[in-house]
Amino acid sequence: MSFILALDQGTTSSRAILFTHDGKVHAEARQEFRQIYPKPGWVEHDPFDILTSQLGCAIEVLGRAQLRPRDIAAIGITNQRETTIVWDRETGKPVYNAIVWQDRRTASLCDRLNREGAERSIREKTGLLIDPYFSGTKIAWILDNVPGARQRAEAGKLAFGTVDSWLVWNLTSGSRHVTDQTNASRTLLYNIVEGRWDTDLLRLLDIPESMMPEVVWSSEKLGGVTTTLGLGSVEIAGIAGDQQAALFGQLCLTPGQAKNTYGTGCFLLQNIGEKFLLSKKRLVTTLICSTERKREYALEGSIFIGGAVVQWLRDNLRLIRTSSEVESLAASVTDTDGVVFVPAFVGLGAPHWDPHAAGLLIGLRRSTQPGHIARAALESIAFQVADALSAMDEDTGGEASELRVDGGAAANDLLMHFQAGLLGIPVLRPSVIETTALGAAYLAGLATGFWESPAEIVKLREPEQRFEPEMARASVKASRERWQNAVERAKRWETE
Repeated sequence: MSFILALDQGTTSSRAILFTHDGKVHAEARQEFRQIYPKPGWVEHDPFDILTSQLGCAIEVLGRAQLRPRDIAAIGITNQRETTIVWDRETGKPVYNAIVWQDRRTASLCDRLNREGAERSIREKTGLLIDPYFSGTKIAWILDNVPGARQRAEAGKLAFGTVDSWLVWNLTSGSRHVTDQTNASRTLLYNIVEGRWDTDLLRLLDIPESMMPEVVWSSEKLGGVTTTLGLGSVEIAGIAGDQQAALFGQLCLTPGQAKNTYGTGCFLLQNIGEKFLLSKKRLVTTLICSTERKREYALEGSIFIGGAVVQWLRDNLRLIRTSSEVESLAASVTDTDGVVFVPAFVGLGAPHWDPHAAGLLIGLRRSTQPGHIARAALESIAFQVADALSAMDEDTGGEASELRVDGGAAANDLLMHFQAGLLGIPVLRPSVIETTALGAAYLAGLATGFWESPAEIVKLREPEQRFEPEMARASVKASRERWQNAVERAKRWETE
């Protein structure tokens, strides 16, 4: 059995990647699926689109590589986090569409919880802030708005899960209703200090505990896939939310090491070890993957719109035909000509946490060209990461010495050069930028003996590409001040 299969279920696409023992990509398959926008600020997926696209990719990648299930040592799963699915335990059918992590429909409920003074208790137990981003208020919305859902939930007939739970449930024909600690820590309902579903928080949102999945470790044998799905009976042995999987895939195993993933959103995580620390700069504290079965933590800066701003240029403005064209369009000009783009399409995440912020494109002139807008869009990604890392440095009392990067937009050299210049530290890009899937593969492989230890994996890793900072600090200071000015103008725009 020469390969590990990683199932990487993301916000806009599902992927399946086969990794070899040296951590290299052997084959991959990808399928985009439908995004559903019923109302402004609402974002949904059809849970069966998630499932069928992910299963389709898994079958496709085996076909491309001309492999059989017996060639696969284990399956690792990584997933878009916080996205909420509630389904019937008997029929396996969802009671409503998946409410995506980007969805803002529960902003008014979050405002009420904040007014009632719930934030302190929630932060001290979960490490999170009260925001529509997290799963808890999404579950409450489904129970309160889907006819009959609350009665069925109270009768023990409904199950809740993040996307990992939904996949494992279906891959095992309903025999396992589980989630791992990293995904549980994103629900607003899991006590990450004590390692349990918190009855007080469940009561606060009026959610029956019977809906909750069993919480398992990220690197643990969970049982085989149902043979009828075309994947044989391969062992599922790893689960992690996408950002924690990327942190593990980047081998940030020591406190102080940090990575940023440039996906649909941007997610900056720094390993802080076994001590639970609450941020003073409105970052969140979250559980990370542990192969030693102990609770370890990271500070996280969650940025809602990262690479998605490029999709917006492609699909909404039609400035480019494919996402990869954005770099050449942005490089067609030497700067943004004063244009600043705040992509607060679904509010602002860390460190602002303003669900009422709106997207803003400012500084337009008669001279503005498509290249200026494209460049401003790319720079907006880097500015948001810089804001989050500055907050993280203040929390930890130190300064990051380097930033490891991954995700699709990390392949953009122009963005990486600008990011290094803005931060004033080297940016390190691994040879395999699909570290989210790689992290899930590592977790599954370690649980099944495919790799003996993280130390073995470290020895197999190839050197990173380094992007050194080259911007003058005075220029950085001026550009960040201009960015902050635009951000303040974007805040508190939407009202109920």
